Amino acid sequence: MRVIGKYRLGLLLITLACASAAGLAQSAGGPAVLRESAVSRSEALQAAMGVADARHLLGRTGFGPTPAEVSEFASLSRGQAVARLLEGARSDALMPAPAWVNEPITPPRSLRDATVEQRLAFQQLEMRRGFELRAWWIGEMLATSSPLTERMTLFWHNHFTSSQQKVRYMQLMYRQNALLRQHALGNFGELLHAVSKDPAMVIYLDNASSRRDRPNENFAREVMELFTLGEGHYAETDVREAARAFTGWTIDPETAGFRWRPFLHDPGEKTVLGRRGRFDGDAVLDILLGEPRTAQHIVTRLWREFVSPDPDPTEVSRVARAFHHSRHDIRVALRELLLLPAFWAAENRAALVKSPVDFVVGTLRQFDVRVADATPLALVTASLGQNLFSPPNVKGWPGGEAWINSATLLGRKQFVERLFRADEMRRVALQPGMERGADEAMAARADGGRLEASPQLAAQQQAAQFRARLLRAAGETRFDGSSWFRQFDEAKVVTADCDPHAGLDRFVLADAPAYPVPENVGGRERLRLLTQDPAYQLK
Repeated sequence: MRVIGKYRLGLLLITLACASAAGLAQSAGGPAVLRESAVSRSEALQAAMGVADARHLLGRTGFGPTPAEVSEFASLSRGQAVARLLEGARSDALMPAPAWVNEPITPPRSLRDATVEQRLAFQQLEMRRGFELRAWWIGEMLATSSPLTERMTLFWHNHFTSSQQKVRYMQLMYRQNALLRQHALGNFGELLHAVSKDPAMVIYLDNASSRRDRPNENFAREVMELFTLGEGHYAETDVREAARAFTGWTIDPETAGFRWRPFLHDPGEKTVLGRRGRFDGDAVLDILLGEPRTAQHIVTRLWREFVSPDPDPTEVSRVARAFHHSRHDIRVALRELLLLPAFWAAENRAALVKSPVDFVVGTLRQFDVRVADATPLALVTASLGQNLFSPPNVKGWPGGEAWINSATLLGRKQFVERLFRADEMRRVALQPGMERGADEAMAARADGGRLEASPQLAAQQQAAQFRARLLRAAGETRFDGSSWFRQFDEAKVVTADCDPHAGLDRFVLADAPAYPVPENVGGRERLRLLTQDPAYQLK
């Protein structure tokens, strides 16, 4: 979108003007943050980062770093900081999952034989579970001690896409999410093999219906184009031959667990990327992993996620070689990327657009907003264009400047505006009778105190209860300004600058504001104006 380019140019000019007048940001009691051109890479890896670098690293690898986190990392060198992030990454969730995730599914055969009312009840159940699972994941992003794990889980969710609309069973969507988290910073080869047999993926890309006499090419095509080699690095004959190899990978119709059925598999010889043999699906995946182009494709996507929208081909190739030689250790690829001069370069800061999840979760983490129920947040991210567990298509969300248009930009600004007006929202939400009004409206239509036995009425009641829940949750989500400013002051996230607000401004924004806030404006109002600035959309 052209607007972002205009903002970037304006922000760059403002940054250059501020730099010439006041110098670069400096951490309290620590060394000045130096440009990469002024020091060697080895010196930069050993010297304490300072506030600006710490904020940049944590903002890119997590969601909205807190003042305490920035202060803690500012005393580390770049090498130490990256090592701490990678070594401290979790492989499981901190928050307990919804109780239903381990319940057996309703078999497809039962749904085919069900009445219209029973099918409607199933759809409503899965819809409610979908909201609950989205809220759970956002709650995990907010609570986790390892934001990098959740960012990588989200990255793989957009790489190995599956959608609730087609998979239908939210238990399977949860299990895929747990699988992505387990391997998020592990080995890409193991992740590829595991997710290729994941029931949600088998259903989503139609491999469950692939047979030796009717091989379905959907998974074979996407595993080459999207998951490994990238577009243009395979032939149609490779897709057809690989599809034969993946026959026999299906699911149990009663449990929806993965099943290998040899009698459905084509055991004949296949030729894939110039290699010939009686390949099965695992053998084809190993062929794809053996191609250097796979490492190149993954590193390119990681570059766009963490560094800039425009990958440097030379640097990508160097990192891809290290990734390939490590047998696809994801930590190796990330370490190489995060220690590149390009990651820290001035021109690549504030160069990425925050995704809706990054924007919403990052705002709440950065300002230490306590959230009792994350369901409204799931609706907000969906309204801004990122509905978790429901990417738009097999290619996922395009990201970048596509996140921003007139509607979503307005929605983002309204979100932060409401956040800083949350005290007013809380008073509205907690008016007497507000929470029980929905239930009473439904009860008024009941006979003898019992609701009419109709799916339509039950759906209306559930919708009303859901709206009341959202209103209550909105009232319970608020920014405690006095506590946050005290925390900010204690963390000493400040700069040696003539501007008394410079530390705050540079903590909130990844770059100088497009519209500088007057010096006489401080406190909560200054935060509100900073978060309304175009620069707040960038990281």
